Amino acid sequence: MPDALSARARWAALVVVCFAQFMVVLDATIVNVALPSIQTDLDLTTEQLQWIVNAYTLMFGGFLLLGGRAADLIGRRRLFLIGIALFSAASAANALANSGEVLIFARGVQGLGAALVSPAALSIITTTFAEGRDRTRAMGVWGAIAGAGGAFGLLLGGILTDVLSWPWIFVINVPIGIGTALAALRYVPESRGAMTHRRFDLAGAVSVTAGLIVLVYAIVKAQEKGWASLHTLGLSAVALALLAAFVIIERRSVAPLVRLGIFRKRSLTGANTVMTLVAAGMFSMFFFATLFGQEVLGFSPLKAGLAFLPVTGGIIVGAGIAQQGIKRLGARIQTVIGIGTATIGMFLLTSMPYNGSYASDILPGLLFIAFGMGMTFVPITLMATTGVHGDDQGLASGLLNTAQQVGGALGLAILSTVAFNHSASQLSGLGHAPTVADKSAALVSGYTVAFTVGGVLMATGAALVLLLIRGRDVAHIATGEVEPALVGA
Repeated sequence: MPDALSARARWAALVVVCFAQFMVVLDATIVNVALPSIQTDLDLTTEQLQWIVNAYTLMFGGFLLLGGRAADLIGRRRLFLIGIALFSAASAANALANSGEVLIFARGVQGLGAALVSPAALSIITTTFAEGRDRTRAMGVWGAIAGAGGAFGLLLGGILTDVLSWPWIFVINVPIGIGTALAALRYVPESRGAMTHRRFDLAGAVSVTAGLIVLVYAIVKAQEKGWASLHTLGLSAVALALLAAFVIIERRSVAPLVRLGIFRKRSLTGANTVMTLVAAGMFSMFFFATLFGQEVLGFSPLKAGLAFLPVTGGIIVGAGIAQQGIKRLGARIQTVIGIGTATIGMFLLTSMPYNGSYASDILPGLLFIAFGMGMTFVPITLMATTGVHGDDQGLASGLLNTAQQVGGALGLAILSTVAFNHSASQLSGLGHAPTVADKSAALVSGYTVAFTVGGVLMATGAALVLLLIRGRDVAHIATGEVEPALVGA
């Protein structure tokens, strides 16, 4: 595929798929700053409000693996277009929603569309750009877009909510989606795995998708129900049983949804394990830093969004640095440097006082995290997708996206529980009715404990890069030599 396309055509395709990924990542955070306005306008309960976020997360995380394999089977551009269509139509339904039920359902469909777009888009890049310098440069652009989208979503959400109204955070997706689909038809080449069969592993698809959805649901409800509750433990057991059944099905299937041999590739398995931990620690930063800005510093949605503008720039700069770092140091060491830089930022945030300021107490930590995110996403994506057989590019992309989504959901659930319990403990130990200052201090104290746990998770991820991935497993990424696929048979 790469040899059949001119350089100009390849880069045009990259622009199109990155634009779509930016829209998907942006939408995961753009809703956050609009939630208070949505709750007021639609008269929603707190539980309904949570499900505006959870419905998207459930469907996105649950269908990513299926979406990745479907891209290999039915065509990567075809699935990309189907996902864009679903995402755009659901966005229009969200904008027109006049009840919480309609909005939650449409958000779920939007998450399904995102689960088809993301792995298809990444696999289009890996099949369009040959391993080596060009793919590293392409992944630099992809990493910058994917990382910056989340931060820019907070800014755009604040602008649209303050200047116009909350439906516009969804309306904006419709023309973007239409434009992206038309551009994809013109510039994105079709590709699919060269399997000798086109049979679909229905039993495997049902078991893994159901298992992931139940697992993500158990995670997002764990703070409310309790980690040791029958609800959480029971659903977790069901999820593990479904995923175990999936492994058994795949071992016996003549045309498996997932060729389990792919996990013998150390760079792929190690990168996905590390991504789970990094996402668990790093993505919670957006949640807690946004809460600090709005609930403690009293920022408006617009001001809270503007506070994350430096993060967007930092991620882009970090992704550019990563390309040079991969060339000189290798993807493995560059990943450790990136995670280490972001971990420093997390620990800087642990010292913020409840009466602090944005410039002196938040911004330095955010900048370290932003640079670290940019320097991490590029090499870790390369390690998870390079050297994989051409038939499995969509699968590898789906695995990485699943690790990121499940890790992010798990991290946010754990860190939210830690923060809430610590804040409650602080207030209960006062011995008197808490004042406004007491409540703010307890709230921020909970956030700082969450940042500490997040920093530890990320530091663990950096250590696992060195333990799980050997230098020779990823040496070809820097040199551009093509590694023989270990999972082609």
